[in-house]
Amino acid sequence: MPSQIPGVAEPIKFRRLSVLIPVYNERYFVSQLIDQVLQATLPTGMERELVIVDDCSTDGTQTILSQIAERYPEVIQLHFQDTNRGKGAALRKAIAHATGDVCIFQDADLEYDPGDYQNLLRPILAGDADVVYGSRYLSSNYRKVHFFWHTFLNRSLTTFSNLFTDLTLTDMETCYKAAKSSILKSIPIRSDRFGVEPEITAKFSKRGCRIFEVPISYRGRSQDEGKKIKWFDGIKAVFAIIYFRFVDDIYEAEYGKSILYNLSRTHRTNAWMAHTVNPWIGERVLEIGAGLGNITLKLLPRLHYTASDREPLQLDYLQSCFGGYNWMDVARLDLEKEEDFDALDEEYDSIVCVNVLQHTEEDEQALMNIFGTLISGGKAVIIVPHGKWLYSQLDRALGYIRRYSRSDLIVKCRRAGFEMERVFSFNRAGLLTWFVIGKILRRKRFGKLTLKFHDSLVWLWRILDKILPLPGVFLVGIAIKPTSPQPRGQHR
Repeated sequence: MPSQIPGVAEPIKFRRLSVLIPVYNERYFVSQLIDQVLQATLPTGMERELVIVDDCSTDGTQTILSQIAERYPEVIQLHFQDTNRGKGAALRKAIAHATGDVCIFQDADLEYDPGDYQNLLRPILAGDADVVYGSRYLSSNYRKVHFFWHTFLNRSLTTFSNLFTDLTLTDMETCYKAAKSSILKSIPIRSDRFGVEPEITAKFSKRGCRIFEVPISYRGRSQDEGKKIKWFDGIKAVFAIIYFRFVDDIYEAEYGKSILYNLSRTHRTNAWMAHTVNPWIGERVLEIGAGLGNITLKLLPRLHYTASDREPLQLDYLQSCFGGYNWMDVARLDLEKEEDFDALDEEYDSIVCVNVLQHTEEDEQALMNIFGTLISGGKAVIIVPHGKWLYSQLDRALGYIRRYSRSDLIVKCRRAGFEMERVFSFNRAGLLTWFVIGKILRRKRFGKLTLKFHDSLVWLWRILDKILPLPGVFLVGIAIKPTSPQPRGQHR
């Protein structure tokens, strides 16, 4: 394993904590709570900010908050809702304004103790977790005895949620949730009220987040003491659990990653593609544009494997999945930037580049970067969309700049210095699907059901791939770096 590879994604250094505090009619508790948050011990070197969102309080809470915010202008962000919209809406606004590396949800009453922050942060700071839940039901040194029916309802909802998320949480409804800000900001929160707890749990699960639980102290209050959640919120939570199990709304539109998630669920298609190219892949592999690891998982293990991408969100996900293996790296690489590849020269005997080249403005420069990184005799497995005539608004929506003909791919690879061992079509039946969706129906995305249907019939598509007199929807190029190559760039 290389000891130093410039561009390899380093563990994120968490320097700032954002405490997100939704507030509604808490004039008797909020001042004391804020004092506790400001005084809570944090890991050495970590700063804090409080992002407070008042949900249109009517009892004087807003005046108290304004006075406190004036005393701590460098630490407290204060925002107001025009109407009472609920906890979920307040958290949504708080997340949008958070500037920290990690966020913690904090209720404005005194049920949850900010003294637990260090325990909540520890698994994230250690690099083990993306999300940490503070459980009221795990063993701790001591705890207040809870109300039976409140506990029974919470545990029942948690069990029901676990059935749909395939998690083993002990406390899904807990207020205390700590998460990396990069993840939180990329997740859309649709629930305005208490449905936010099952919603965000379902989305953490679908995103493949590493979720930990830690015990926390809890001093629950009764309805007479001001607790706002009602019995009918439990019924709404049941419907939220079911709804968010079947709706894959797990990325904000600005992140444009929904199609990546949907494609990552086409396990049979990904396995077919990996099986097809596996004979040309050696033991020291660089994968370019690994995304969410759709192909990566199918090609492991290897003597050494580097999964790379240029997008921070994907890098964070890849680091979460594969960062624990000593034979694997996660690298930040832009296929078009030669400087990202310079220090990687002669490291790899194989490079895998699946559906990335069509996104680049300078694809010939990208191919030269691949060429210069391989050892002599090394092979590049390059998969690109096939057929210029097939280009449609579906391609544009996916960020494709071009589709390739067979001659395009061969000529550009040779200009970069490669010799072509083989070029062949892949997924001939998929050409028909792409033509119907992109050219006839003029859609901009694949429906989830369409992808599931196509993926369920991979056994049939593999048979038809051998007999259909059609080009494939993709081209697979096997490019070899000659044993006595000319210097990189001489072939442009």
